[in-house]
Amino acid sequence: MATVAQLLAQDFATMPDLIRAHAQERPEHIAVIDGDRTLTFAQFDMLIDRAAAALQRDGVGNHGAVAMCGPSSIEYVTIYVAALRIGAAACPLAPSSTPEQLAAMARDCGAGLLFVDDSASGALDTVAEKLSVKRVALEGAANQSFASWLAAEGVMPAPVAVEPDQTFNIIYSSGTTGTPKGIVQPHKMRWGHIRRAEALGYGPDAITIVSTPLYSNTTLVSLIPALVRGGTIILMRKFDARGFLELAQKHHATHAMLVPVQYRRLMDLPDFESFDLSAFRMKTCTSAPFGADLKADILKRWPGGLVEIYGMTEGGGSCLLAAHAYPNKLHTVGQPAPGHDIRIIGDDGKEAGRGETGEIVGRSMSIMTGYHNQPKKTSEAEWYSPDGQRFIRTGDVGRFDEDGFLVLGDRKKDMIITGGFNVYPSDLEAELAKHPAVAESAVVGIPSREWGETPAAFIVLRHGATATADELRQWLNAKVGKTQRLTYATIVESLPRSSIGKVLKRQLRDEFKPAAT
Repeated sequence: MATVAQLLAQDFATMPDLIRAHAQERPEHIAVIDGDRTLTFAQFDMLIDRAAAALQRDGVGNHGAVAMCGPSSIEYVTIYVAALRIGAAACPLAPSSTPEQLAAMARDCGAGLLFVDDSASGALDTVAEKLSVKRVALEGAANQSFASWLAAEGVMPAPVAVEPDQTFNIIYSSGTTGTPKGIVQPHKMRWGHIRRAEALGYGPDAITIVSTPLYSNTTLVSLIPALVRGGTIILMRKFDARGFLELAQKHHATHAMLVPVQYRRLMDLPDFESFDLSAFRMKTCTSAPFGADLKADILKRWPGGLVEIYGMTEGGGSCLLAAHAYPNKLHTVGQPAPGHDIRIIGDDGKEAGRGETGEIVGRSMSIMTGYHNQPKKTSEAEWYSPDGQRFIRTGDVGRFDEDGFLVLGDRKKDMIITGGFNVYPSDLEAELAKHPAVAESAVVGIPSREWGETPAAFIVLRHGATATADELRQWLNAKVGKTQRLTYATIVESLPRSSIGKVLKRQLRDEFKPAAT
């Protein structure tokens, strides 16, 4: 078995192999903390083997798929890595999805087994006729228990050779109607995250708090480097600001990946500065717009570096802003990460000139294979340079300043990012259109101190209809996932439009008044 140093020096290695190497070299080092439970690397590696062997016993093979839905836990992380060890894809599903979405995603990824907690299992019971896959309990009593499902101690899985282009995971985008898009990420994409981990200070003595859910790519770009570099991860099942600070102080945390709304809640605590956060080396942020004022406050009051990561779950290209090194660039999202090619293209599909504004596209080794079973959607997300190189479109608009830092502008597709999760207005508008009282609607993201952004709907009623805004808001919220629910709704006589009939969503955002709901 190769050493950790040898594996990291290779052109490619897998996450499970690196975890095994740490288990051999530092067996007693704590790998995972979950409340009062801890696992050393040796215990973690053995548990992964038992789960991997059980997956193979139940028919999950190389290039298969395993789905999971529930809160962050030792069991969840174990299944995730066990799937990778046998060459299967890990397919995390969001508990906030509707039962229909959960069933559709499980079918779409072709999961051989579905690991759920009681809450997710109860939701799936309502659509049982659409889902025949065997369920195993991550926790709870609704299905076969995780402990009884595991293979016996000492049982090893059959070895499997994993290729760089093989699917690592399928992460599903948010969506209200139909099946959300499954973003296929290969092992070589995750290898890119592992290779850049050292620059962010991850190592054998790093202690990383994981406070975002495991179905989010935001979490994985921190959790994976933290583990494969031999550090300790602390799983936080549900984020709350005070609980986070208590954990950080208790365990002398060195790293954390947080979304902007979490940073805002932490910095708003009146006794924030009473907690000892002196062990922090690096904090990172991604998933949503990160205000310059908030970055400045964190730099002022929270020890350690701060790096903003701009990118997409689909991969392509990322930018990094080391805010502590460039305090005069807090209004930007930084410069392209090493080995990442970020370009700006115009509406004509041609590359824009230096300083010009256009859509952001990117490429690197961290790039999705495509959208699972959706070649047309994959093609729509791609842009090819004149020399044939494949880039991923971000849908965001921006420009590079004179120093090569990327300045974001409006999002090209009016996507709403609430609490770090993507919500597509067109999906909500399509659902509202099904109500007999609704003639048309426009959904926009409005500022929210709690969530960063939150969806608001402007609704035009059909002639003679008498529905109220709150009735329509509640009707829609009962049909969509938790992260997609409307916070506000208001009835308007008409929607503002341009001369060519396009709804002027910016005007709606600018004119919105919460009191009108």
